[in-house]
Amino acid sequence: MDKTWPVQDAKARFSELLRAAEDEPQRITHRGEERAVLISSEEYRRLLEIKSARSLYEIWSSGPKVPEFRPVVRKRERMRKVKF
Repeated sequence: MDKTWPVQDAKARFSELLRAAEDEPQRITHRGEERAVLISSEEYRRLLEIKSARSLYEIWSSGPKVPEFRPVVRKRERMRKVKF
């Protein structure tokens, strides 16, 4: 679970905060409100890769084009009777 650091502790024990961020995100609070989250540089790079990945819409829209199809015409015959 992420650890929460008051800003005063984060400033006083910054080296420890950096080491802890390599294992899991570290939340930093100021006056009881969460203000920042410190993550490892490896996690940051991973998030950047995800952000730069193409969306599903972009992948589909760049695919091969399907030729137009003819609409299906329904026959006007009566349906057969089915016994239940």
